[in-house]
Amino acid sequence: MASFSVLDVIIIFIFFSVVLLIGFLPKKEKKGDTLEYLLSGRRVGLFLFVMTNVSSWYGGILGVGEFTYRYGLLSWFTQGLPYYIFAILFAFLFAKKIRNATLYTIPDKLEKVFGRQVGFFSSILVFVLVSPAPYILMVANLFMMIFNLQLLPALILSVLLSSMYLLRGGYKTDLYTDVFQFFVMFAGFFMLLFISIKSYGGIDFLVQKLPPAHLKLTSNVSPVYIIVWFLIALWTFADPGFHQRCYAARDGKTAYHGILISVFFWMLFDFLTTSTGLFARATLPDLANPVQAFPMYAEKVLGSGTKGIFYAAMFATIMSTLNSFIFLSATTFGRDFIFKFKNEKTEKNIPLYTRIGIIFSAIAAIIFAYYVPSVISLWYIIGSICIPGIVLLVVGAYYDKWKVSGSFALIELIGSVLVSIIWFLVRNNFEGTILSEVEPMIAGLLFAACVHTIGIVKLRRASF
Repeated sequence: MASFSVLDVIIIFIFFSVVLLIGFLPKKEKKGDTLEYLLSGRRVGLFLFVMTNVSSWYGGILGVGEFTYRYGLLSWFTQGLPYYIFAILFAFLFAKKIRNATLYTIPDKLEKVFGRQVGFFSSILVFVLVSPAPYILMVANLFMMIFNLQLLPALILSVLLSSMYLLRGGYKTDLYTDVFQFFVMFAGFFMLLFISIKSYGGIDFLVQKLPPAHLKLTSNVSPVYIIVWFLIALWTFADPGFHQRCYAARDGKTAYHGILISVFFWMLFDFLTTSTGLFARATLPDLANPVQAFPMYAEKVLGSGTKGIFYAAMFATIMSTLNSFIFLSATTFGRDFIFKFKNEKTEKNIPLYTRIGIIFSAIAAIIFAYYVPSVISLWYIIGSICIPGIVLLVVGAYYDKWKVSGSFALIELIGSVLVSIIWFLVRNNFEGTILSEVEPMIAGLLFAACVHTIGIVKLRRASF
């Protein structure tokens, strides 16, 4: 169990105080100004774009520590490299198109291209996909370590500290707090890596202390395992956060260049986290719970004050994603559910509906995190079910040659979800066979790819 000095607690308290202060600084939007509340008036410049795009990408920092502790450089090869590739492709293929579409959400685009039913069902998937539950749970776990809280009070505190300012300022407060958290997260991990090298040495120490497989990019896992992770990274194309930030950008060039610059900072931060994870494995080879790799390593090498800074960095890394996901979830609830269900002619009430969505999303996430208190399980369930039905439709929505009809899009959307769920439930029945290696997400993607291919062929034939 980690121990904290008064100075550590003061530093963490100051961190949250600054986050709240920054969060409440922006002025409230004029009544009914939906564009200002949801997308900061589509005026986000390159600096803000990059800061929020980078900081909101790393919410799963404890999972990164666990993966690196267990597998070494394979963590970067599966959790970093494929996402750089697909983010760069996203910049070239989608960034400018999304900004020029001047919409609000992914369901907006899918409804416009494939019809109202597809828009409605996709909004359900997006709402689940951007659930903040895993990130609330991670922040709560850190609060439990520091203040010895029970799970439920820790979950409630996590939600309050990451959502109160969103009720007032909307997307603009998300942007401003992300900038502060960007600098905190980099500073904390730079500090820990510097202290690690100073205390133990560099590469020679790691080579001596680590299992050989930890220093191989592919470790000792099968090629199929690596391919699965690369396919999972496809979800970048349907990442609601990427789409939101492109919609909010000042122009298409800002979105395009912002994503490419972000990749550089992701590479830098991955270097910091992967290196730190390797030091944790080298110095703490017998951890019972690798999820605690970063906190336990900090306990080993950091003293009073520096430990507080590092915990602030972990909080910043998670919360920059958490507040983004709360707002994305609330936007989906307010705009894609309430507003479209009421079929109102003007958008003046969307900020109110989104604020209701913040409260609803926060409560739902607390309940979900309380009854499924495992970050890995939450990611696995949410990603496996929701991603397959959206990815190819997003591509088709922006490129006519990949487009399918509305009826095929609906079959693809609903069918891939059902296939993923069914495979998730029956997969264990094939224990010991090659079928047990097929992830539910892959089953859903295969179904979606088959339906999408048939749909493309039929639509082309119909056009001749």
